[in-house]
Amino acid sequence: MSSPVPPPSSLSHRVPDLGAMVLLLAVARHGSLGRAARDVGISQPAASSRIRSMERQLGVALLDRSPRGSRLTDAGALVTDWARRVVEAAEAFDAGAQALRDRRDSRLRVAASMTIAEYLLPGWLIALRADRPGTAVSLVAGNSAAVALRLLAGEADLGFVEGLSIPEGLDGTVIAHDRLVVVVAPSHPWARRGRLTPGELAATSLILREHGSGTRQVLDAALAVHGGLARPLLELSSTTAVKGAAESGAGPCVLSELALGEELSARRLVKVPVEGVRLRRQLRAVWPSGHRPTGPARDLLALTAREAAGP
Repeated sequence: MSSPVPPPSSLSHRVPDLGAMVLLLAVARHGSLGRAARDVGISQPAASSRIRSMERQLGVALLDRSPRGSRLTDAGALVTDWARRVVEAAEAFDAGAQALRDRRDSRLRVAASMTIAEYLLPGWLIALRADRPGTAVSLVAGNSAAVALRLLAGEADLGFVEGLSIPEGLDGTVIAHDRLVVVVAPSHPWARRGRLTPGELAATSLILREHGSGTRQVLDAALAVHGGLARPLLELSSTTAVKGAAESGAGPCVLSELALGEELSARRLVKVPVEGVRLRRQLRAVWPSGHRPTGPARDLLALTAREAAGP
């Protein structure tokens, strides 16, 4: 059985901070506390105070001060050599971290439910491109369950879903609202109905989106108290396919109002009001729990929040 690895020791309180080391290197480079102060962008009194604080912290004198300038003591020369290695390591660390940020910021992977992907995201991504022209964006559309799986698998940086709640393992925020509507072809008998009851809607075989879609989740929940959905007439995996089947006269369907603007204005489909049932839903941006979006994902999230707030 191997012995436990001891925790790393903490740095002594006598180790100066990085800024003090940078100042000491500037003094060594210029031979003058005043020029060193200007180099690092502070006043000469502040630089003098910082060097004295560093000397007290280390317990050794670092500079011999004279009217002709400041000269490193023997201890100061040794400390300067150590400080140079520390500063160079910090600069390498900073450059590496910047490279990681640049790589992160060079791409954005988005997963979105069908309605959001088709009718909202294109405008958001055009606006994002104006702020981040160098970011390559990939978008994968699927139902809300598939979006959650991609996020949890690390295959997307930000997701958008349209179900009743935030999927397990994710955090999120509401970015828009939507309403589901019942539509039929103009030749369908319901096209001439004033309105439907929830019971009639529940008892009718509909053209539906598949299980796992946000549209299906909302509809299932809304009609659960009215006997639940009848056996589907058709189950299809895309909004476009559902609309096409309804337009052909195959039967009624229930879809997002966002997806029906063109069909309703051209009267290829007719809206049928339903009384006594709530078919509104919230659209959400989501991400893995505890990992708030950063970089381009954070910017896209902020953009959707501004859009939701309106002018």
